[in-house]
Amino acid sequence: MKKSSLFRSIVVFLPALLALAATTCIPHLAQHVLAQAPTADLMSAWAARRAVQAKPAELQVSNAPIATRVLVQSPAETDAELQIICLFESESENTLHGSLVETNEKLKGLLDKIRKPELFRGELGETILIVPPPGSLGTRKLLIIGLGDSENFTPQRMKFVGSIVYRESNRLGIAHPFFAPTLLDGGVTKFATGQVAELFYAGFLRAARTEKMLKDAGASPGQAIQDLTFLAGSSHAADTQQGLERAIANPAN
Repeated sequence: MKKSSLFRSIVVFLPALLALAATTCIPHLAQHVLAQAPTADLMSAWAARRAVQAKPAELQVSNAPIATRVLVQSPAETDAELQIICLFESESENTLHGSLVETNEKLKGLLDKIRKPELFRGELGETILIVPPPGSLGTRKLLIIGLGDSENFTPQRMKFVGSIVYRESNRLGIAHPFFAPTLLDGGVTKFATGQVAELFYAGFLRAARTEKMLKDAGASPGQAIQDLTFLAGSSHAADTQQGLERAIANPAN
């Protein structure tokens, strides 16, 4: 009889207990879900903001014969087929700064090792091509162009550099070369970045016109380059863009 009575009591009170559990647990569960929803939204918004911040700013160059942009990024951080930088003569007074120090560190001191008079002298127009070891730079190839002595440097040298950038990129079959003049990080700061960019681009476009003439004459396979990315610091990006556009407006330079 006692077992029967206990069974009947459980049957009678079980639905009530389940109902009570539902009324107490489900609201708390709902509150937990609702409390998590704003947190999830905030996390998504934060991640999106970080993604935007991580993307380098860029400026498009108007009316460029070859699609060109100015990208606010260090040459030590690029993910490119070919990154091109410049170095002054390998003399003790020509110390590295900024992005060149960063590049050298990522290459475990390789720039310091090759910057010797008996190795890479850095003479005007001298070039050396490096294939960065895995885990160092993001670029697949690094081309270094010598700028000559820093004391007597003039921006006119950048015309020669521009023609080298075009021809070497084309010779290597590079569709999307990245270029950073790295004058400031090489210690020469007295010239406007816009002037440097203008003269560089004049030489670059002159080489492109020459290549087109050769192709039309059946003496060249044609242009491999599809676009150019010119790197600049955030405070020099607009001036660089204007300099590149001046070179387009004055093709005779």
